[in-house]
Amino acid sequence: MKKLVAEFIGTLWLVLGGCGSAVLAAGYPELGIGFVGVSLAFGLTVLTMAYAIGHVSGCHLNPAVSIGLWMGGRFDKKDLIPYIIAQVLGGIAGAGILYLIASGKEGFDLIGSGFAANGFGEHSPDGYGMTAALVTEIVMTFMFLIVILGATHSKAPKGFGGLAIGLALTLIHLISIPVTNTSVNPARSTSQALFVGDWAMGQLWLFWVAPIVGALIAGIVYKYVSPEEA
Repeated sequence: MKKLVAEFIGTLWLVLGGCGSAVLAAGYPELGIGFVGVSLAFGLTVLTMAYAIGHVSGCHLNPAVSIGLWMGGRFDKKDLIPYIIAQVLGGIAGAGILYLIASGKEGFDLIGSGFAANGFGEHSPDGYGMTAALVTEIVMTFMFLIVILGATHSKAPKGFGGLAIGLALTLIHLISIPVTNTSVNPARSTSQALFVGDWAMGQLWLFWVAPIVGALIAGIVYKYVSPEEA
C-alpha cells in the first residue's frame, strides 16, 4: 500500500507540474515559459520524484513504464494492475487540482484551452496526423524505457538514474510536443481527456496503445542487449 500511495502522489505531481505548466504558464503574456519550459517542467517532475519516492515504489508514475519494466524482467506481474490503477487515479487527482486552480481565473475556457490534452489531426499542436502521432508515441516511449532500464541497471553509475530519466523525458517533450502534445504516459493522457471529454476521449485509445507497444518492445530489446545483473 505504501508503494501505491507513493505512485499516486508521484503521478499527481507529474500531471500537476507538467500539465500545470502548460495550462497556467506556457502562454502567459510576455513571461510565458513556452513549450521549452513545459518540456523542462515534465522532466523536473520525474527527476524530483525519482529521488523522493524512487526508493519506495521505483517511481514509475506511468502505466507504460510499469509494463516495460515487467517485460524487461524488472517488475513483478502481480503488482502491475495495482500500480496502473494508482497511477491513473493520481493523474486524475492532479488534473482535478489543476482544474480548480485554472478555473479560478475569469474567462477560463476548459475546452478552448485544450487543458494540455493529447491529440492528433486537428487536435495536434502543429497539425500532425494519426500515423505520425502513432509512430511518435511508440518511438518516444521505446526510447524512454531504454533509458529507464539502462539507467537503473545494477551496473549503471549509482545515483544518476533520476537525472538521466528526467532529462530523457525533457528531450522527449522537446521533440514531440508539436506532434501530440507528448504523452508517452497513458495515465497523464487519461487525466486530461476525462476533463476535456469529447474529442480527447475519442482519441485517447492511441495514447494507451502506442506507449504500451513502445514499452513492450523496449523491454524485449533491453533484455537482449543488457549485460547480466550483478
